[in-house]
Order: sequence, then C-alpha cells, then structure tokens
Amino acid sequence: MPILTLKLSAHAQLTDAQALARALTALSTQVLHKRSDVTSVIFERISANDWWVGGEVSAQVLMQLDIRITHGTNSTTEKAAFVAAAFALLPLHLAQGQRLHATSYISVQELAATDWGYGGYTQQQRREMAQTL
Repeated sequence: MPILTLKLSAHAQLTDAQALARALTALSTQVLHKRSDVTSVIFERISANDWWVGGEVSAQVLMQLDIRITHGTNSTTEKAAFVAAAFALLPLHLAQGQRLHATSYISVQELAATDWGYGGYTQQQRREMAQTL
C-alpha cells in the first residue's frame, strides 16, 4: 500500500499527469512488488518562490518523489533500483524543452507496520487478521 508523493516546481509542464501517475504505480509494482490496487499517487505543485537550490531559484524543473512503504518489505537492492528507475522516468513526462534539475530527490521512506495503515487498521493489524483467516 505505498503512497507516492511527487512535489513539482510550479513551472513544470507534464505531458500527461495521469500517464505519469500510472507509470509511477507500475514502477512500484514492478520494482518493489507493491499492489497497484492500493497504491496512491499525489502531485503537489510548489511555487518557484518557495523552492531554492543552493539559495537560488532554478529555471530547470525541480521534483521530489517520496514513496512510503512498510519497513522491511524491500531489499536495499530493490530500493536502489526504484530510485534509479524513478529518476530516469520523471524527465520522460516533462514537456519538450524542460529539463529536470539534478538536485531532484527521490526517497524511499520505510514506516513500521505498527505506524501506518489503511481502512482503519495498521499494517500490523492487517497481517494479524490475515493469519487468523
């Protein structure tokens, strides 16, 4: 049940936002083995006046992609592969002529199974319920 949050500098022009959301969902399924039916993708726009790199506003597109997953469900190799593939994927969805700034970050955030969930149950509770069925 990953949640992907993509922060974009406000001047970023996506060729097709839904296609990017689908591609990010597919990437989490293919690389991290997550279920697509419970994967959420959120886009947030950040004003150029609110995002600096080295104390300066960039003309290039800035992005920050965070994915939250349950702790211990993926290997170090899988997480590294996700970061590399996501960084390669993002520029493919920018309008022609736009460039992704190298200081665009991708993070894989692991949360304890007791610290998050969906449907009113933590991941730990969901595991325990599945074992009793």
